[in-house]
Amino acid sequence: MKYDRIKDLREDADMTQQQIADKLFINRRTYSSYELGIRGIPTEILSAIADIYDTSTDYLIGRTDVKKAYPKAK
Repeated sequence: MKYDRIKDLREDADMTQQQIADKLFINRRTYSSYELGIRGIPTEILSAIADIYDTSTDYLIGRTDVKKAYPKAK
């Protein structure tokens, strides 16, 4: 699965792969492999990416076109 939305969100935020990788505490090549669909994204990383962009994991993986994040659980 190719994750076009994480690339689009990163570019919309004018951020580099290195900047996102640093926020996620991972190697840039690892992050790049996520964008290209070479490697699956672990749940905890997918959740962290959703938090960075204030969206949902469902949006990131294409299950919804609603970009707005869900309300946080209490």
